[in-house]
Amino acid sequence: MEALAAFLVRHRPLLEAHVVNFFKERMWELVDAEWMECLRREPVESLLKLPSGCVQEHWPATLREFVLTARSLVIPREQKAPQSLVPDVHVASIGTVLAQGMNSKKKHEIENLAAVVHAIAKSCGAKTVVDVGSGQGYLAQALSFEYKLPVVAIDASSHHASVTIARAERIKKHYAAKCVEKQLLTVPRTVTCHVLSSDTLAAVTLDACKDDHLEHVRETKACTSKSPQILESTQSSPSLILAGLHACGDLSVNMLRVFVACEQVKALVSVGCCYNLLSEDSYEDTNTCPGFPMSKAAKLSKLVLGKSIRDLACQSVERWRSLTLDIVLQNFDVHAFRAAFQMVLEKYFPEVSRLSPSIGRQGKALRRQRLRKVVESQMAMEKIDNLSCSNLKEQNMNTDDVDSVVHGVDTGPDDIHHDECRKFALFKDFTLSGLGRLGCGSVEDMSLLEIWKGVQPFSEYIGPFWCLRAALGPLVETYILLDRLLFLQEQNSLVEALLFPLFDPTMSPRNMAIIAWKLSVNSSEA
Repeated sequence: MEALAAFLVRHRPLLEAHVVNFFKERMWELVDAEWMECLRREPVESLLKLPSGCVQEHWPATLREFVLTARSLVIPREQKAPQSLVPDVHVASIGTVLAQGMNSKKKHEIENLAAVVHAIAKSCGAKTVVDVGSGQGYLAQALSFEYKLPVVAIDASSHHASVTIARAERIKKHYAAKCVEKQLLTVPRTVTCHVLSSDTLAAVTLDACKDDHLEHVRETKACTSKSPQILESTQSSPSLILAGLHACGDLSVNMLRVFVACEQVKALVSVGCCYNLLSEDSYEDTNTCPGFPMSKAAKLSKLVLGKSIRDLACQSVERWRSLTLDIVLQNFDVHAFRAAFQMVLEKYFPEVSRLSPSIGRQGKALRRQRLRKVVESQMAMEKIDNLSCSNLKEQNMNTDDVDSVVHGVDTGPDDIHHDECRKFALFKDFTLSGLGRLGCGSVEDMSLLEIWKGVQPFSEYIGPFWCLRAALGPLVETYILLDRLLFLQEQNSLVEALLFPLFDPTMSPRNMAIIAWKLSVNSSEA
C-alpha cells in the first residue's frame, strides 16, 4: 500500500485529468513529450494493450518503466476456480426459468457467486443469507430455489422489492410443478430500506431475521434511522452470511462493518462497485466513518483520492484490450468532441460551463449513442463519394477553411479531405445535441469550425493520453480493495479475510470478491 500510494501521488496530475479540459488546459503537456511523440505514432492495437502492462522495445525506457511498475502493483485479476477457495463447491448452471431477464454477464456472476455463498454458508454454519443491495432479486432467488437457503433481500427501491416478489412467485410455481415429493419452497423476504450507515444495516438485518426466519414471509419495510441498540445479540436471530453483488458505494463498506460488529454474522462475500460514490474522509472530522479510508494503514498514508480518481478505479483494462478498432476510434473521437465542446461552452456560454461542469452522464450517454448511430449509418454506405463531401463543404463552411483544417495545408488526398469533413460533421452534430440538452442557443458553423481547427492538430494525443491514464485505474481499485481487506485483517486473529477473483474480468470488470469468515475460539481453521 505504501508503494501504491507513492506511485499514485507521483502521477497525481494524470490521475486528476478530466476529458472535458483536455484542450482547454493542454493536458498532453502533463506527460513527458518523448512519451507522447512515441505513442502518437503507435498502432491503436498497441495502445489498447498498454493499460494491461504490455510494452514495446522501442519505447523510451522511462515509459516502459511506468507501464511495468504500474502493472506490478496491481492485484492479479484473472478468474480463479471457486474450488480453489472452497474444495467442495459446486457451481450449478442456472436454468432458463431462473435466468429469465439476465444477460450473459449477470448469469455468469450469479452462478459463481451463489455457489460460493452457499459453500461458505455451509462451512461456517450460517443459516440465513442477507442479500444486500439485492436489486431485482437474481442472487436471492438463485440461493432460495437452487440452493434452498432462506434469504432476506434488502434494497433501497420499493419497485425492486415488488419485482423480486412477483418474479419469485413465478419461479416458485415452476419449481413446485417439478417437485415429485412435497417440498417446502420459500421465496426471499424483501426489505426496502435506505441504508444510511452500518448501524442501519445491522438493525434492519437482525430485525428481519430474528423471528420465524424459516417461514415463507414477504414484507416491505421503510427505515432511515440509526438503531445501534439492535446490534446487541438476540437469541431469536439466526446465524447469518452477508452477500452483496456490486453493492454501490458505501453499501459494500457498511457490509464490512456489520460483519465485524454483529456476532450473528458469521461470514461475508462482497463484490464492490461504484467507487466514485464512496464517501471519503478529509482527515478533518475524526468522528465520521467514511467509505474510504477504512484501515489504519490507509489512514496513516493520508492519501486523498477524490471523486475523479475513484471514478478511474472503475476502468476495465480487460475490456479496453478486447475492443474492436472501430469502437476504439469512435471512443477517441467522442473524447475529442467532448473536449472541443467544452471550448465552445467556455467561449460562447461561460455561465453554463461554470454552473454545469459535468454536463450530465445521461446527456453524455445520449450523445455517444447518437454519434454511434451516425457513424454506423455512414459505415453502412460503402463509401461517401467526393460529391457528398463537396456538398457538406458548401453547406457548412467555405472550401478554403476546410482545406486549412487538413493538417494546415491547402491541398491533400481526397480521403484525408473526406475524413476531416466527416469528423467536423460529427463534432457539429455532437455540439448541437449538447447545446440542445443544456438549453443553450445556437452557434454559427464558422465559429464551430474555428474551434475545431484550433484543437484538431492535438486530437491525436487523446488516445495515448487516455491509455496512460487508464493504466492507473487498476492501481486505484487495488488500493481501495486492500484498504477494505486490511480493515478486516486488523480486527482480530479470529477473522479470516481474503480477496478472490470470482468472475471473468472481461465479462464482469468488478470481479474481486472480499470473502471473510469468523473462526471459532477453539479452532484455527475455517
